[in-house]
Amino acid sequence: MTVAVDDGDALLMVDVQRDFLPGGSLAVPGGDAVVPVLNRYLELARRHGLSVFASRDWHPADHCSFRSRGGPWPEHCVSGTAGAAFAPGLEIPADVTIISKAMQRDADAYSAFAGTGLARLLRDRGVKRLLVGGLATDYCVLNTVRDALREGFGVLLLEDAIRAVNVEPGDGERARTEMRRAGAVPAELRDFAP
Repeated sequence: MTVAVDDGDALLMVDVQRDFLPGGSLAVPGGDAVVPVLNRYLELARRHGLSVFASRDWHPADHCSFRSRGGPWPEHCVSGTAGAAFAPGLEIPADVTIISKAMQRDADAYSAFAGTGLARLLRDRGVKRLLVGGLATDYCVLNTVRDALREGFGVLLLEDAIRAVNVEPGDGERARTEMRRAGAVPAELRDFAP
């Protein structure tokens, strides 16, 4: 398969933040491996003049998803902390649009579309299809892709630029299968036309 990109495409990097990398408070196994691959997609986006979006968890210190409040996760990605910063080495362009999510104390949000206005921003820029990679396959990537498809955007799932938490063995593969069945098209760097 050869994939051509055009001016209706945009790159969306989901939650590539320090706390989700090895050594972080909610580490995704192999999460750091997406960084060099996403840098190559960023270069592809630069070559083709595509808009780049980067979502991030940007939680208050007492967010409802934290175990201290009865949620499922350790404290992570608290706004303004080192753990909430984007991954070291990720070559985010100066004109990136940052999408902060899950900022309300009592509401969680796995999707980059949840309460962020992202769909409107994309439509305002004429985006028809998203190239989606990031962390984690079975949570924020899955929910972002679901919402993108519901909103009528095409999705290229960058399978070489995602990694799963796998709380339960096989969660990542189940998420990939669900996204493909919902209409996301799997792609890797080698599939893109030069």
